[in-house]
Parts: sequence; C-alpha cells; structure tokens
Amino acid sequence: MTSAQIRQSMTDRSVNSRSALSRIPLLRTLRDGSGFDVTLVLCAVGYLLVFAAFPLVYTLVMSLQQVDMFSLASFDRPFAGLDNYRDVFSRPEALQILKNTVLFVVLSITFQLGIGFGLALFFQQSFPGATYIRGVFLAGWIMPALVVGAIWKWILAGDFGVLNYALTSLHLTGGKIFWLSDPDFALFAVIIANIWLGIPFNMILLSVGLAAIPRDLYEAAEIDGARAGRRFLHITLPMMRSTLGAVVSLGIIFTLQQFDLIAALTKGGPANASNVAQYWSWQMSFETYEISAGSVVAVLMIALVILVAALYVRSTEREHAA
Repeated sequence: MTSAQIRQSMTDRSVNSRSALSRIPLLRTLRDGSGFDVTLVLCAVGYLLVFAAFPLVYTLVMSLQQVDMFSLASFDRPFAGLDNYRDVFSRPEALQILKNTVLFVVLSITFQLGIGFGLALFFQQSFPGATYIRGVFLAGWIMPALVVGAIWKWILAGDFGVLNYALTSLHLTGGKIFWLSDPDFALFAVIIANIWLGIPFNMILLSVGLAAIPRDLYEAAEIDGARAGRRFLHITLPMMRSTLGAVVSLGIIFTLQQFDLIAALTKGGPANASNVAQYWSWQMSFETYEISAGSVVAVLMIALVILVAALYVRSTEREHAA
C-alpha cells in the first residue's frame, strides 16, 4: 500500500469516527451549542452528588451501624439501628449540650440580628465617611474564625485580658472574671465572640434589603405626618420580611456550623460547660473514635438545618404567591 493510500485510509477512518460520534445526541447538541447548558447542569449535579449527597447518605448509614476506628475502613459492620440514637440521648452530658446549643443559637442570632439591623439602619444615613467606616466592620467578617478565636482569647484572658481590665477600671466588677475557664461564663464568652463575628454578615444582607425599599414610600409617609417609629413599623419591617427571614435562616445554619471558634477558645470545656452539638460530634468522631455516635449528632443537625431551610423556602413561596 502506497503512502497516499495509507493517508486516504486514515482520513476515511477519521471521517467515519466523527460521523459515528455525531450520532450521539449529547455530542451532537454540543456541536451546535444547544447542549452546552445541559452539560453545565450535569456537571453541577455530579458535583453535588459526589461531594454533598454521598457524604450525607454515608453519614446516615454510619449512624445506624456500629462503627469505630477498627471497622472504619471495612464495610462489614454490624447493624445497630436506633440503638445508637438511644445511646447518645441517654448519655449524662446530652441534656447539657442540648441546652448549650439552643442557648448558643438563640442568643447569637438575636444579638447578631439586632445589632446588625441597627448598624444597617445607621449606615443608611448620609454622612461623611459612611462607606469607609462600613468597610472597617467587614474586616472582622473576612478573618478566619481561628484567628478571631485567638484574638478573643487574649481579650477574655482572666489574668491580663482587655475585657477584665476595662471592667475593673470602670468598677463594674469586684475582681477578675476567668471567662474561658469558669463554667458559669465559658459559654457566654463563646457567644460574645460569635456575635462579634456574625454582625458584619447580618449588616451586609440587611443593608441590601434596606437599599431595595423605594425612597418614595418614606417621603410619602413623612408628608402624611408619620414619625420615624411608625415609618419603621409600617414600611421598613414589612418590606424587609423576606430579607429578615433569609438572615435568620442563614444565621441559624452558620451558627450550627461554627466549630473553629469553639476549638480556639474553650474546646467545649470546662466539663462541657461550653460544649455544643457540632463540637460534641467532632469530639466523639475524632477524639474518642465513637464514629457512630458522632454520626448520630451530625444527622440530627443536618435534619435541623433541612427543616430551617424548608421553612424559609415555604415562607418565601407564600410571600411571592401573595
């Protein structure tokens, strides 16, 4: 066979392979451009299945099995069913950690929302340097939680902390308070640090919601004689309902995910006084290697997050329908 015949044969094979590929529907749509969006969706779905759905399902499965450090690499594990859940709830520290988690979430969300809303309203006013001052608040939000924890550990130190120095200088306390080692104050110390960390995020989202309210409504209400309080109650709050719902929902989710701050400040101590569900799950899984028990707590937290997200989506759907 001559070289010309060989080249012709290779050309024919290439044409035949291209025609065969062109008969595949997805590849044919990619060639004319209509299947590109489908490919992007499939990539996103594949990513969620591998990195989100599979870990969630695997955690659920482990919560129903007897898994420890010796059986973690094996799929031959005894089935425990709901015994793992009964074991977790029957532990003496479970009730205290549940109360700590509820208190941690409620106080954090309440003060983050309240202070963030106040700052958002404040920065809606026109005054020199408002943009730059608002940017200073964002500096705390972009800092890693471990760094924030280290800073607050210095502030809350019992012997040389800035907070104790300020309180004693103002004669507000009779002596030093050991915020991080006293069981009566450890949880509140973590809550204070978490509130400080979450305020900028709340302020940003609420500022966006406030900016979307038409100025004409306020001007018309002011002409009609409505004072600032009535304008806030009858214009700002109703118009901010969806934004407030989003901020509260995201705040609950982010607070339940808060791990670094607790690890940097108290590590759940002393004697579980500042321990919360997410840190307890990590302790059981990676410190005592009770992986089944840690998976149980993780599954319960996932269920709570899904419930919060579902309530938020349902409320927004009703608002849009109205």
